[in-house]
Amino acid sequence: MGVVLRDLRLTLPRAGARELTVVEERVDAWARARLARLRGRRVRTGLVELTVFTLKQGWACLFGALLLALLLAARFWYPDDAWLARNDALTVAALVLQAGMLLTRLETVRELRVVLLFHVVGTAMEVFKTDAGSWSYAAEGVLRVGAVPLFSGFMYGAVGSYLVRVFRIFELRFDRYPRRWVTAVLAVAVYANFFTHHWVADARWVLVAAVVLVFGRSVMHLRVHAARPRMPVLLAFTLVAGFIWLAENVATFAGAWLYPSQVDGWHVVGGSKLVSWFLLMIISVVLVTWVHPPQAPDPVGDVTT
Repeated sequence: MGVVLRDLRLTLPRAGARELTVVEERVDAWARARLARLRGRRVRTGLVELTVFTLKQGWACLFGALLLALLLAARFWYPDDAWLARNDALTVAALVLQAGMLLTRLETVRELRVVLLFHVVGTAMEVFKTDAGSWSYAAEGVLRVGAVPLFSGFMYGAVGSYLVRVFRIFELRFDRYPRRWVTAVLAVAVYANFFTHHWVADARWVLVAAVVLVFGRSVMHLRVHAARPRMPVLLAFTLVAGFIWLAENVATFAGAWLYPSQVDGWHVVGGSKLVSWFLLMIISVVLVTWVHPPQAPDPVGDVTT
């Protein structure tokens, strides 16, 4: 009987009202069918789980990947003499992309609310940072706030889209997650430092130390399909920050925006920006956890289906 229960736990999804998109349902159905034929074959089972993890990670990145593709397409193929300015065309295309994902059930309404919140937070910082000269956009088009084209908000929205989707797709659970009010205070301090360091001492390293102190003991549990791997939360923050940095290099290469040192010629964005993206992760995660409150892992041996 114990073997039967264990096999059920390996092949059936965890109980709960999981909101799945069509693609996610198909990935889970494929994994269920494959694992049902591979019981006891550890290597092949591991390869199935790795395939599912890769597919779901790629799926969670869908909005951001499509947005990067739009930026690159606009760089290489959008005509310079078009009646619609390049930045305005990007804004319209991003709006169509967002609407298409929602209408085709590739993204849920709940996820869209988080994306819109990231738009507001990101655009506010963009307006300030461009005015301070931290980076700049091409001065073209009418769909903008000050010097900031509206498509820039979608880049922050892409981060929010990824995070809220991995929370749902991988059913993230946490051991020793800090109190949310503590993380909220830390996120406000991080956000404020992005502004105040222009006038007073930059506190980023103090904030990094605070992040390590607050999240140092927290461990993330995720559901791939049957597998339930774990990862230190700080490591997850670092990995995601690294991928955002890679995406930033693609975006600046595409001319979406430029840092002052890139005006005379594009080059790889400095590694120091990894710290900024690591700190931005704190703001991002706090915003997402107000929609998806962190939950503790299921008790060991829970076979409810």
